[in-house]
Amino acid sequence: MREIAGTSVVITGGGSGLGAGAARHFVARGARVTICGRREENVRELARELGESCRWVQADVAVAEDRDRIIDAAIGHAGGIDTLVNAAGNMYRGPFGELDEQRLAEVFQTNVIGAMMLTSRALEHLVASKGCVIFFGSVHVTRAFPGAAPYAATKGALEAVTGVLAAELGPMGVRVSCVRPGGVLTELNQRAGLYDEKTARERIDALGPAHALGRPGTAEEIAEAIEYLARAEWTTGAVFIVDGGLGLGVTNA
Repeated sequence: MREIAGTSVVITGGGSGLGAGAARHFVARGARVTICGRREENVRELARELGESCRWVQADVAVAEDRDRIIDAAIGHAGGIDTLVNAAGNMYRGPFGELDEQRLAEVFQTNVIGAMMLTSRALEHLVASKGCVIFFGSVHVTRAFPGAAPYAATKGALEAVTGVLAAELGPMGVRVSCVRPGGVLTELNQRAGLYDEKTARERIDALGPAHALGRPGTAEEIAEAIEYLARAEWTTGAVFIVDGGLGLGVTNA
C-alpha cells in the first residue's frame, strides 16, 4: 500500500461536503493538499483551518483557465500530483418533461467535462508520480429516484469514464477508480436551490431506513474510501460502493 504522508493531493470542490471532508482527512494523514472551489470564502477558510499543509485556489473546474491555475497551485505547493480527487459537483433535477437545456448542459460541464479535462491537464504529473485519479459516482446510477435524471446521467457517465481511463492509463502506471456514495449530508442540494439546510437535513435523516445499515453516512467515511483507493497499488477501474446498503433497495422502516 502506498503511503499518504508527504504526497500531493488535489481535491476539487474542496470548500464543502465530501471535498472538504477529504481535505481534512488527507491533511491529518500528512499529505500536502491543494483544494479548489468556486466560492473563495469557503476554500480560504478551510485552508486557514488546516494550516500550511493545505493551499487553496478559487477556481471553477468548468473553466479552462481555472483548471490551469489549479494544476499550477498544486505544483507550486507540493512539487507534483500524486492523487487527484474530482469531488466538485453540481446538482440539477426536475420533471423530465420540463428540463431546461441550458441547465442540463451546465451540470454536464461541471460534473463530467470539467472533471475529465482537469484529469487530462494533470496527466503528465500523474504519470510522473504513478498516481491515482478518483471520480465520484452516485447511488442514483443504480437506484432510480424520480426527477434525478440529469444528475444520474452525469454520474453514470463518470462511472463509465472510470473504466475506460483505467484501461487507457494503466499502462502508464496511473490508476483510476470511482467512489459511489450513499446518503451523506452535503450542501449540494442547497446550492442547487432545492432545499434549505433544515429541509436537507430532514430528507437525509428520513432516508436513513433505506440504508441496510440504518443510517446515512458521513464525509469522513467517504474519505476513508478515497484514501484506500489512493493507497491501493493494485486497484484500478473500481467503482467502490460506500453507501451503507442504500443501493440494495431494502428498508428498515
